[in-house]
Order: sequence, then structure tokens, then C-alpha cells
Amino acid sequence: MEELSKSQRARLAIRTFKTMADALILRGYYKPSGKSGEKFSESLKLFNPEIYGTMSDARIVELKGLEYVMDRMPRGIEKCNRIILTADEDFHDTSFEKVTPLKRRRQSYIVSEKEICFVISHGLTEIYDILAHITFLNIEAQKIYGQICNKDGGTCSEWNDLQKAANQQHLLEGAELDQAIWNLSIIVGRTYRETRDSYEYLELHHNKKENSNNGLFSIIYSMGQKVIEEIESRDDLLTIYFTPSLQEMIGHHKYASLWAENVKHHLYDRGLQDRPLHVVSANMHSMKNIFYGAGYLKISGRNVPEDLYDMISEVRDFDREIDLYAADFGFSSLVDTTESTIDVMVIDTAKNTPFNLHESIQCDFSYLEKEQPVILVIDYAFGTQAFDILDELLCPCLLDEKTVTFNIVSINVMGKAGTLPGKKGDIMLATAHVMEGTTNNYIVDNDLDINDFDEGYPIHVGPMVTVLGTSLQNRDVLNKFHTSNWKAVGLEMEGGHFQRAISAAIIQGHISRTVKTRYAYYASDNPLLSGQTLASGSMGVEGIAPTYMITRVLLEKIVNPLPPAVCEL
Repeated sequence: MEELSKSQRARLAIRTFKTMADALILRGYYKPSGKSGEKFSESLKLFNPEIYGTMSDARIVELKGLEYVMDRMPRGIEKCNRIILTADEDFHDTSFEKVTPLKRRRQSYIVSEKEICFVISHGLTEIYDILAHITFLNIEAQKIYGQICNKDGGTCSEWNDLQKAANQQHLLEGAELDQAIWNLSIIVGRTYRETRDSYEYLELHHNKKENSNNGLFSIIYSMGQKVIEEIESRDDLLTIYFTPSLQEMIGHHKYASLWAENVKHHLYDRGLQDRPLHVVSANMHSMKNIFYGAGYLKISGRNVPEDLYDMISEVRDFDREIDLYAADFGFSSLVDTTESTIDVMVIDTAKNTPFNLHESIQCDFSYLEKEQPVILVIDYAFGTQAFDILDELLCPCLLDEKTVTFNIVSINVMGKAGTLPGKKGDIMLATAHVMEGTTNNYIVDNDLDINDFDEGYPIHVGPMVTVLGTSLQNRDVLNKFHTSNWKAVGLEMEGGHFQRAISAAIIQGHISRTVKTRYAYYASDNPLLSGQTLASGSMGVEGIAPTYMITRVLLEKIVNPLPPAVCEL
């Protein structure tokens, strides 16, 4: 039998992970320590996602990966042995505590000290993401158990010391803290400095914020203790359940349909249903700041910096104030109430004035007066959720007992992505979306060009890989996409799903074939470079230039007439 390459084995493992996840959802439950759970864990280990670092090394606990997961999972997840994934349970009138992870917009409820329930409103990608994180935590817990057990069947002295540190009521300091971290470093197989860095990270980002996770001592102790309890009693085995309501929801756009209905009502109530509509998938600050920021600074008596990016630094702390100011110039917002967690902003460009725009922005106000385009900014979707919301948004709807079809002129996606040939802060323009784990590929007629951006700025043009999730990325697979005939320049999670919805809407006649599509991504990480993966932290101020450069280009495409067509002989 011909031996498979690393990338082939990893792609097989990714496919196995997805297939098993889909099968387990239909089955209704699984136990990570059971046969199906072990096979599931094996597939995750085999393709060894970059975000989980040294997960496959049985000698050491992966602390950076643990930080990443704890940022995106609810408080107390490390203690739970019953985890339920459901679709539409109504917990609003119960005593269950709602908890929201620090860096992921997902809803979960603490049912008891050892039971937690996730309400899935973002589709399959959210399920894959949660299952990958739970599997990672279980793998690391098994490592901890292997380290703390001695030959006599008991636990080591370091474990007893960790128990005291985890249950300590007062804050550890000085020599007492140093000793506790040293004992913990022995258990996790890491250096004192590595262990202290993770301890300080969790103290800074979690313990001091409401609803965030426990400290490192408590997390490691709970993970190890859970395995001990599982071995002592089969009744305590970690079990993940998928409710019938979740099984029925998959493939149906319940939350997306409610979200799109609210958005269309918001536009209709403002009399914008017949106006040219430009849909922009982006964050909830850049388009607003770039369109109204200069005007706000002027009326506030502040200087407007000549450099656009310097101006953005000046307005970043005045989000609420700019909202109130912009309301007089065609701005409105719609906070999501459907559990889709996708907020919306509407900008009626015809009501803005030159006073509000930064001098570096090219805008034809006579064109705005004549055409009166409307910009609909929608917050970032999560993976497959992008298809659900755009598919629903592009459909005609019934308002006041009449069918309304919105005049969609362009669909613009400003995404955050991983780069393959570049580094953090670079920009990527998509020529196609290649769907990981399937044979689906979509050509993109991208209405963006390198010449639209600042001269000399690093920009990469080529196909983008749409991955199953942030945690499901493998270095060998990504390198193969980059170096093979695919020549992929980056990886992201939503673009392929957006393109799928656009193609479906054109086929169904909901939008015109002439709709402009624009895809630009800024690099938040490079999964092929150590120290530049998502686990290395956020971009901070270095993200201002690429974010607002893309925003400026998209805005100028919308607020200026199309250039005359050139006939090429």
C-alpha cells in the first residue's frame, strides 16, 4: 500500500472528524472515553491543529492552547461531566445562570456545578468548534491524570499541594505563589516561566472580569479531578448530548430567518426598500468611524489629524458618542434580539455631508444625492452561519401584505483571516474560495484590485481556503494548499459560505448577476509561522492600518460612480 504524505493523512483526519461529528449529532450522544469518543479524539490528534500546539505530546500539557480554549468556553467547563448541545431551549425564566465566554459570542447556561448547556444558534461550525475544544480539554485532562498518579495508585505530593492552592480562599503572593507555580509546573511538564505566564494571563483576563473563567490552579485541578472521578465511578463519565431540537434545526435557518426579518423591517420602516443597497460584512466600528469620525472630532473641538489612521486612533474611545452624533446624518443601528448575535448598522449616505468625511476619502456627493445608496453593515458571522444569514437576507419578503424585493447592488466582505505567504497585518484579495473537507470550490469575480490600496502595502492575491473552524487547522494541509497548484494565499471561515448564498440567490433570481462582489481580508495570524498563530494574541494597534484601508476602499467603491467600461480590442 502506498504510504500517505503528512498532508494526506491530515486531510483524511479532518474528513474523519467532520464525518464522525455529523454522525454523533444524529446518534444523540457520545462519551469521550468510549469507543466512538476515542476514535474522535484520535482524529483530532492525527491532524494536530496548530491552535492546540503540543496536544499530541503526552509528556506535557499544552498551556497556550488551554488559554485559547478558556477564552472561548464558558466558566466552569473544566468541571462538567454532562454537556448538552441544544437548539431552542428557553432558559430566560429559569434560575440557570447564563454565561458568555470572554472571546466568543455563544450562549450557555450553568444547569448545575457539573452540567452545562450550550444553545446553538450559529450552525454546524459552532458545533464543530465546541466539540473540538471539549475533545482538547479531555485529552489534556488525561495527560494531567497520567502525571499525578504514582505507582501505588495514589496521587503525588504535587497534586495534594495543587489541591490546597486551588481551594485557597486568599490570594497567593510572594514565596507562597512561587512555590505553588513551581509545583504546578512539575505536573504540567512545563518550565516555571511558561507556567507563570499562563497563570498571569488567566488572572489578568479572566479572574478580574465577570462571567470569565477560573484561575490556572483551579482549572488544572478540576481537569485532573474529573478524570479521577470518572475512573472511580462510571456514573461520572463525561457525556455530551445532542437534543432532538438541535438535530431538527440543522439545515433550517431558524435564527437566521428571524434575524433577516428584523433587518428587513428595520430598512422598510425607514422607507429604504427601493434604494440601492450595499451589504457589508465587517466589524461594528470601522465603517461608522470612517464615515462620521472627522465630523465628530470637529464639533467636539478636537483637531482632525491629516493621516486617516491617526484620526482613527483619536476616535476609537468615543463609540457611543459617535453613534449619537451620526444619528443626525442617516445612521441607525439594530441590536440583535434573535440569539444570532449579529448586530446591524444602516447608513443612509444621502444624509451625510462633506463636513463629516476625512479629507483623504474620495466621495462624489452629487452621485450620493442622485443615487442615494444605502449601506447595510452586518457584524461578523461564524462559519456556516454566513450562508444562513445571507441566504435569508437576499430573499424577497412579505411586508404590509406585499412582496418586497430589495435592490442589492453589491456584497462586500471584509474578513479577518490567516495568511499563508505573509505576516500579521497583510491584506489578501480572494480570487476563489476553496472549501476544506468538501469538493466545493467557488470562483470569485472580485471587484477589488491591488491598485485600489495604498501603494507598497503587502497584498496577496489568490484563492482563500474556507476552513471548518478556527481550531481545525493543520500546518501540513495549509502548506499543501499554499505550495501546490491551488496557490492559496490565506484561510478564513465565512467567505465560501457567503459565496454559496450569492450563487444560490442568483440562480433563484433573487439578485442580479451584475451584483458586485468584493472580498478583502486582513491577516490576524499566520498559522505556518511559530509565534504568529491565533494563540499568540490579538493584533492590537497594528490592526488599524489594514482594517481601515480595506474599509476606505470598500466605502469609496460605494460612494462613487462606477468607472466607465473600457472596451478591450
